[in-house]
Amino acid sequence: MSNSTLYGLAVLIWGSTWFAIEFQLGVVAPEVSLVYRYGAASLLLFAWSRYRGQSLSFPLRNHVSFALLGLLLFGVNYILSYRSMFYITSALAAIAFSSMVWMNIINARLFFGIKAGRGVLFGALLGAIGMFFLFAPEIREVSFTDTVFLGSFIAVLSAFVASLGNMVSQATQKEKLPVVQTNAWGMFYGAVFIAIIALFNGQEFNFEWTVAYVSSLAYLTIFGSIVAFGAYLTLLGRIGAHKAGYATIMFPVVALVLSALFEGLEINATIIIGTTFVLAGNLFVLKTRRQSLSDGQIVSQAQRPCFATEVKVGNN
Repeated sequence: MSNSTLYGLAVLIWGSTWFAIEFQLGVVAPEVSLVYRYGAASLLLFAWSRYRGQSLSFPLRNHVSFALLGLLLFGVNYILSYRSMFYITSALAAIAFSSMVWMNIINARLFFGIKAGRGVLFGALLGAIGMFFLFAPEIREVSFTDTVFLGSFIAVLSAFVASLGNMVSQATQKEKLPVVQTNAWGMFYGAVFIAIIALFNGQEFNFEWTVAYVSSLAYLTIFGSIVAFGAYLTLLGRIGAHKAGYATIMFPVVALVLSALFEGLEINATIIIGTTFVLAGNLFVLKTRRQSLSDGQIVSQAQRPCFATEVKVGNN
């Protein structure tokens, strides 16, 4: 599967999950819904791996990496992201989380010695400018109170934790660990960690038997977790976290387009300007010559058909 296809899958799916998440908020606590989501996703990936005859047995040191991936990318990241929404709007949360593109650039340099070229840095800057244009109306209405600063700090912290999770994923792929089984174990450990937090906080493990909740949970499990994370982390292994991270800036653009199509959002000048900046930045970040992919292209050819089949199953 080509890099552009993987990138498109991650951006389009995660850009649409904002709508699905709305149906998850209400009766069931967010952490409990996350346990259901990643618990089900891990079981499906375990079952698929068994069906394909792929081994799920790994040395203890690999399980340490899997547990760290689950803790950071599928656990703490999401808990902090949800918690930030109690204090700030989704617009501010999206802007704060988009800082992950810069964190990935810095962390890729610190952990792997990968330098971000001028095109990547300039593209990330254009994307940041575009984000502020996209959410300019919401930013103008913000009252910068202690609560807003607290929520923004939590959202940025969530982005930092997610960036560290990106580094763990890139390290596992550098060791030639398969993406599907790595995600299966990572999501399993993430679900266990979130379940412990939920139990510690005294949250009830109830369930909402409505079409909206069940269908949104199914979408988030299959597409938002299995397909999107599989696509994104495979792409991350190929081109590096410093470039793949730009997807976090593209998500809000997809969400705004869907809102315009289905919720009557009015497209104004600031949205057009912001989208133009984001798309221009996207071109600068991802415009890479074939030979320059060696920094991040660490997924073996043998692993790619496995994920390609997984995506096919997810789309059925």
